[in-house]
Amino acid sequence: MGKRSRLRKKEHQNNSKPGGRDNRDNAGWGAGYADIIKENKLFEAYYQELGLVPEGEFDQFMAAMREPLPATIRITGYKSHAKEILHCLKNKYFKEIQEVEIDGQKIEAPQPLSWYPDELAWHTNMSRKILRKSPLLEKFHQFLVSETESGNISRQEAVSMIPPLLMKIEPHHKILDMCAAPGSKTAQLIEMLHSDMDVPFPEGFVIANDVDNKRCYLLVHQAKRLNSPCIMVVNHDASCIPRLQIDTEDGQKGTLFYDRILCDVPCSLQIRIAVRGVEQLAVGGRMVYSTCSLNPIEDEAVIATLLEKSEGALELADASVDLPGLKWMPGVTKWKLMTKEGQWYKDWSEVPVNRHTQIRPTMFPPTDTEKLANMKLERCMRILPHHQNTGGFFVAVLVKKAPMPWNRRFPKVYTHDSPKEGVGGNSVYSDSVLCSRPPPNKKMKRHGFKEDPFVFLTEDDPVFPPIESFYDLSPDFPKINVLTRTHEGKKRHLYMVSKELRNVMLNNSERMKVINTGVKVWSRNSDGEEFGCAFRLAQEGIYTLFPYIRSRMITVSVEDIKILLTQENPYLSKLEEDAHQQAKKMGVIVLKYRPDNSNPDGPQCPIELCGWRGKTSIRAFVPRNERFHYLRMLGVEVFRDKQGQGPREEEKEVKEEVKEGETENGNKDVSPKQELRGENRGDEHLKGDEREGGGENLTST
Repeated sequence: MGKRSRLRKKEHQNNSKPGGRDNRDNAGWGAGYADIIKENKLFEAYYQELGLVPEGEFDQFMAAMREPLPATIRITGYKSHAKEILHCLKNKYFKEIQEVEIDGQKIEAPQPLSWYPDELAWHTNMSRKILRKSPLLEKFHQFLVSETESGNISRQEAVSMIPPLLMKIEPHHKILDMCAAPGSKTAQLIEMLHSDMDVPFPEGFVIANDVDNKRCYLLVHQAKRLNSPCIMVVNHDASCIPRLQIDTEDGQKGTLFYDRILCDVPCSLQIRIAVRGVEQLAVGGRMVYSTCSLNPIEDEAVIATLLEKSEGALELADASVDLPGLKWMPGVTKWKLMTKEGQWYKDWSEVPVNRHTQIRPTMFPPTDTEKLANMKLERCMRILPHHQNTGGFFVAVLVKKAPMPWNRRFPKVYTHDSPKEGVGGNSVYSDSVLCSRPPPNKKMKRHGFKEDPFVFLTEDDPVFPPIESFYDLSPDFPKINVLTRTHEGKKRHLYMVSKELRNVMLNNSERMKVINTGVKVWSRNSDGEEFGCAFRLAQEGIYTLFPYIRSRMITVSVEDIKILLTQENPYLSKLEEDAHQQAKKMGVIVLKYRPDNSNPDGPQCPIELCGWRGKTSIRAFVPRNERFHYLRMLGVEVFRDKQGQGPREEEKEVKEEVKEGETENGNKDVSPKQELRGENRGDEHLKGDEREGGGENLTST
């Protein structure tokens, strides 16, 4: 054993003793690690000197910076179930929390974010450690985890919710999210695009981009929870994201300009990313620029540079009334720079030559006072942590009034094969031109996972006639929007994208690296061939397909849904008489529930579930967490059992809701514990990713 290994072994033995690093018996949250010293004298000196914090509030500002952020959640607003979830939170979990005491202190009840519309966002100071200290709080925690996995709730930092709200999105907007991962803001954009749930294919779309290939898959997971046909995830460097082409209404080729762009930049390349964004913004469009930095060099300096180089093509919008209740500080017009050694510079003339590669002229405020006043930098919004117990944040809304001047002067540099010559001097112009063309194909394919191709089906594809006949699809069903992920062999899954995303994909296959798009609407099921159709409905795409399906629908009651979601493969006779008689006539089915106005205790939103009728039984093809979601809306709670403690009262309640235990043919009720492990889900005959939600429902913690 070498000296280094012996030292490591000795250190481990020492730390394993009582009081050592590995001892957790009496440890609190974060035990085993040295306390982080949250002090930085240069940081404090810098922000005190800049005067960004109102007089007399600096100590509060620093105290807030040292405290952990409160947990915040957002209810997915576009789904018809949002009101049901909000009702459940307010009238059940939040009321129960108010009665809980931990270590002699009452728990502070969650509060709605005052500036978020319709009480769809809430914050609480409870940590995960606290959540696990009480059975009631743990129930709340498991509710959050399960609903997050189902896409009905997002756990998102409060200030991160601000930029999408300021974009003023409408269903027809073409939207680009330039630095999208991990995807919480992207989810908001999708929600706003689908504000009208009766429209299965909004005219607009969201293209969500990230430079990191692995983070793109996290982005895919976030987006998939919302089951939208109007989302595409791509993998590019945002500072040189390719300019895309589309077919215009007159049959010509045109350049895609976005109605809305979210430019939530990382702490590098801000100028280049922002420039690339405004270049691709449509005239009349809005781009929201945001950072999690309070530093004017990353904030106002970037905005000032954009405004100056735009020569009037951009202007800062006044967003002061858009989020009533949000506290923010106006942007500043004066600032100076400090090096990490504490050296201050008021303007570019003071910067020594040996620092010119690190400090640039655009980092300082504009020297022309008239230009500076016309920029209206005070319209920028800086959110300070201590004002509403949030993270620090900066956001600015830019409106494009005309094409960017370098686009007007040198239009040729933006064609696919044009030379880069003809643009002089200015570094911002040069940066934009250097990144104006799509990266070469070999670079696009060098890193990350190899993706299967996206293949659009033609209208005369032989897969369609049996599907059209079986489901009696309406004549306006857009067959050309259906795609698959293989050129060869049998099609295992069919997906759909919106008309405009199809337009983008067909015209730009060599320009962009698509990671994922569309929503799954059908999956191959060998049992279906005897009924005349080899494809069953996929729950993910039911809200997209539902408006086009004109047959094979069964209207079910609350009790029917409880049976279908808690039993593996119940007999048809277990359904109420009306549903039973309907089901006897069909194979693949849509189970449809509609609110009963005479029963205010039942769910007040429509529910559509995918199912399959066998010879004598019926099953629902619904992913695990969605099952829990619907059961909770029906008043049935389902929660994980703690190891070694047996079933909880809630689990017994589920079994009592569906009285039959073991039926004459051996069909068993699905216990909540089995459901949580994914057992007895009614799709055992499927393999791999043919299973509903297979490999896609990741566990949140």
